[in-house]
Amino acid sequence: NDLVQWVWGGFSVDNATLTRFFAFHFLLPFIVAAATMIHLLFLHETGSNNPAGINSDADKISFHPYFSYKDLLGFAALLIALTSIALFTPNILGDPDNFTPANPLVTPPHIKPEWYFLFAYAILRSIPNKLGGVLALLFSILVLMLVPILHTSKQRGLTFRPF
Repeated sequence: NDLVQWVWGGFSVDNATLTRFFAFHFLLPFIVAAATMIHLLFLHETGSNNPAGINSDADKISFHPYFSYKDLLGFAALLIALTSIALFTPNILGDPDNFTPANPLVTPPHIKPEWYFLFAYAILRSIPNKLGGVLALLFSILVLMLVPILHTSKQRGLTFRPF
């Protein structure tokens, strides 16, 4: 019970819950960006899928300067576009429903459950214990991490052997 109250911040949405929610939503993009950079680093270190097993070191293009400049140009273009939207027309991507006064007792009608969270809703509602539901949901996501570990085949793809 104490763990549930620590994670949720109590049985109502209170200051602790909102602070934790905003902290995670602030940090998550930085975590995703760091994971993307690590992924790019390892991808350009070893190369991509090579189902034939032929040494392809001669075919590799060095990461710097070609891909570095390409990535910097794309980043600069995206930064200019987002900065111009934020500075010149900040409300252009806004939703008019966001400007209605909030009532803490009623969920707004435009807030609807998303289809990609249906598995989470089903798991959480099927287990009456709150901590058990959270653990079942966590393990249902963590089981996906077993797939790369269970794949032990030496052949890496079906490109050169389609039948």
